[in-house]
Amino acid sequence: MPVEKSDVTVIGAGIIGICCAIFLQEQGFKVTLVDRDPPVMGASKGNAGHFATEQVLPLASPQLLWQLPSILLNPLGPVAIQWRYIFKIMPWWLRFLRQMSKRKYQQNSQGIAALNNNALVIYQELLSRTGLKGLIRSQGSMLVFETQRAYLSYLKQLEVMQAHGVQYELMSGAQVLKSEPALNTNIKAGIFFSDTWHTINPSQFATQLFNYFRRAGGQFKHAEVLELTRKHNDRQQGIKIKTTMGKSWWVPRVVLATGAWSKPWVYQLTGKKIPLDTERGYHLHLQGLQNVISIPITSGERKFIMTPMSEGLRLAGTVEFAGLSLPPNMRRAKMLLPHAQALLPGLPEQKISASQCWMGCRPSLPDSLPIIDEDEGVYFAFGHQHLGLTQAAITALLVSQLVTRQRSEIDLSPYRLSRF
Repeated sequence: MPVEKSDVTVIGAGIIGICCAIFLQEQGFKVTLVDRDPPVMGASKGNAGHFATEQVLPLASPQLLWQLPSILLNPLGPVAIQWRYIFKIMPWWLRFLRQMSKRKYQQNSQGIAALNNNALVIYQELLSRTGLKGLIRSQGSMLVFETQRAYLSYLKQLEVMQAHGVQYELMSGAQVLKSEPALNTNIKAGIFFSDTWHTINPSQFATQLFNYFRRAGGQFKHAEVLELTRKHNDRQQGIKIKTTMGKSWWVPRVVLATGAWSKPWVYQLTGKKIPLDTERGYHLHLQGLQNVISIPITSGERKFIMTPMSEGLRLAGTVEFAGLSLPPNMRRAKMLLPHAQALLPGLPEQKISASQCWMGCRPSLPDSLPIIDEDEGVYFAFGHQHLGLTQAAITALLVSQLVTRQRSEIDLSPYRLSRF
């Protein structure tokens, strides 16, 4: 059996896998990326483009517990479960509910904040090396409220966020409208987060990072991985990779950056069952609306985000639990338009086409933390939920430090596989 001429094979060519490949390549490794899809598909292509370093709070919060019944009963609300998936998702939800204790909530917040507080610094260094700063805007982002009640309720969360280093500025409705005059005059208040970025084209951003990897000598194999086998003997050590290319090969190290599809690979390689599921996210892209707003704006009540991009205005958000195989419910993409029209009353009427709607699978663990860990030549980099774009560079740095046995930038204990 041939031995692949590669020191590390990274499985998964999304933003996480691409960044891991770059960081490992810069450590002197020969790196191969493998994916069944072309590079930069899935969530790396269709995300909101928001580097959301302000989002340090896990989804499982004590406040959410009492809101869940009303939220879940609304099929077009911010969180939904397709009825055909209810029984499959129940074990995940039970674990999710157990994360709502005050102690767990604090621990999980600390774990998210440790990644987010380092995220943009590491990205800044990466962008300096790759020359991709032109696709990034660093003017911050805003959270707006249509009711004073929702605003005052959110202030309690700000105290936790501030304790984790999140910088913000409180704004009156008048200040919000002065900054973003296209917004509805019913906006009562806002919160400006200065230390956040957005990309004007998420697909192009990740694609150019991939191209940088290729120009530096990286390999890409467009093939579906069918089997991963770990073997140790006197002659060979490493992982056997079997793909649809019709041959198998051995590599000494594998990085699993397979997102929502990681669960069976972890079991195949370690025998461990992890509570990984997917939050299906939707977007609606309004082409030709480039200058309506200047920064990403999130609705406090409606739970969705509007991001200005080079090819229009992207509306994204909402969470749907329906697994990996059920067909998308594009009503969840289309429902974003009336929400946007409520916040931006000057938006022209839109006839929505299928090409404007998108659905992608976010890998989600009950504690809102990723798995960043190693196990005898296998390195894990998945489970970033809706923060994959935000945490890609810091995750890649941590993985490269694991591979090279360097001291990690931050404490990795919150992200260990063994926590499950």
